[in-house]
Amino acid sequence: MSDFHDGPIRVGITHGDFNGIGYEVIMKAFADHGMLELCTPVVYGLHKAASLYRKTLGIQDFSFYGIPEASKAVKHHCNFVNLTDVDVGIEPGTSTPAAGSWAVKALNRALEDLEQGHIDVLVTAPINKQNVQSPEFKFPGHTEFLASRTQTSDYLMLLVNEGLRIGTVTGHIPITEVASKLSTDLIVSRLRVMAKSLLVDFGVRTPRIAVLGLNPHAGDHGLIGKEEEQIISPAIRKLSQEGMLVYGPYPADGFFGSGAWKKFDGVMAMYHDQGLIPFKSLAFHHGVNFTAGLPIVRTSPDHGTGYDISGKNEADPSSLREAVFLAIDVFRNRRMYLEISANPLQPQQKKERERER
Repeated sequence: MSDFHDGPIRVGITHGDFNGIGYEVIMKAFADHGMLELCTPVVYGLHKAASLYRKTLGIQDFSFYGIPEASKAVKHHCNFVNLTDVDVGIEPGTSTPAAGSWAVKALNRALEDLEQGHIDVLVTAPINKQNVQSPEFKFPGHTEFLASRTQTSDYLMLLVNEGLRIGTVTGHIPITEVASKLSTDLIVSRLRVMAKSLLVDFGVRTPRIAVLGLNPHAGDHGLIGKEEEQIISPAIRKLSQEGMLVYGPYPADGFFGSGAWKKFDGVMAMYHDQGLIPFKSLAFHHGVNFTAGLPIVRTSPDHGTGYDISGKNEADPSSLREAVFLAIDVFRNRRMYLEISANPLQPQQKKERERER
């Protein structure tokens, strides 16, 4: 993992699916020179793909700075680590096995550099969850792969936009499996990850968390489902007894429709679309996907590959830019938390031990 250091934060950025809008949003985001004052980006991708999109999109006022490896990154430049010069068959707007393979290779190369301390944080451009599947990548997406890679059992997909932070108890699974996957222990685990992340990663000292019900009207006292009474409420009671500020379960429609989410620091949904539909309705183009609970800092835009607009100069870089901002903020917040949590007596105790020798 990267050690804390002085100087601009080094942001590793994987190119994602090279047939999607990854290159477009990366180039548009870093065409703003203010971004290069804020951090030192290191993009992992293919020079041929970058050149093709720069020409296709007519981007004249931006260029990547080629480096052989991340450790050679130069400040005030958008550094680029080229993975290969082989012709891999770039087909904008099309899902291909090659695009999936090179998305995974970029991810692995960035993770190696992150583990060796050559970059500080990771921002991942969108991948196609189908074409990345292979013997080395049998995961529904980035989140599950990174949890496995870092040997993290308790983690959480957290969607972030300013004061709106929504996590999901279950992730990329069929809706027919959601109820059977829910358990009080799982909900407790996810809520603990959220509470710790709000404290450490977002600097919220006493986080207030709302928990949504699974069924319409949050089960209506068992009339429309028993999960609230048998699974969700016991989790809330357990954590409340431990001193956490956890409330609910709330009916999802009324909770967002009334604006009640504004009263909380975090919201825990039971399944993917229950959380992501309201999130994207409220924060589309500016939302960020953050994986809480990992020992590394990883963020991603909240949109997909955008095949339908790839190469058409229609992609909005806002979410990618916000993903970079959030990665930097979390990195700094973690550093601050470590500093204020350190034993203030340690330096004095060390001096005393040295004098005793």
